[in-house]
Amino acid sequence: MKCREGRGRNLKQFIDELNLLLRGWINYFRLAEVKGLFDELDGWLRRKLRGVLWRQWKRSYTRAKALMKRGFDETRAWKSAINGRGSWWNAGASHMNEAFPKSYFDGLGLVSLLQQIHRFQFTS
Repeated sequence: MKCREGRGRNLKQFIDELNLLLRGWINYFRLAEVKGLFDELDGWLRRKLRGVLWRQWKRSYTRAKALMKRGFDETRAWKSAINGRGSWWNAGASHMNEAFPKSYFDGLGLVSLLQQIHRFQFTS
């Protein structure tokens, strides 16, 4: 599964497919004791998903309107939408982190590697 293929698909469906892979990784690496790596990977996945959203919006107008729907004022939304940077840069920028925080992806059902590892380590 490639994240680039998520361009025209529903984010919820994309996350559901991604969760299958993540659960497999969790089961394979559940005995590992490298907390920082799982935390870093969780952050990378969320950034990648924010990049998928940015690429789906394609046009500056769509990006600005989407950011305004997420609570941004018009000036900041337009400034963010027309910054001319790529999807990876924007996915890590403050405007996307504020518009789509960790709780947003938790609400969509994204599996957190770090939380699952903690669950396995404390129940064993």
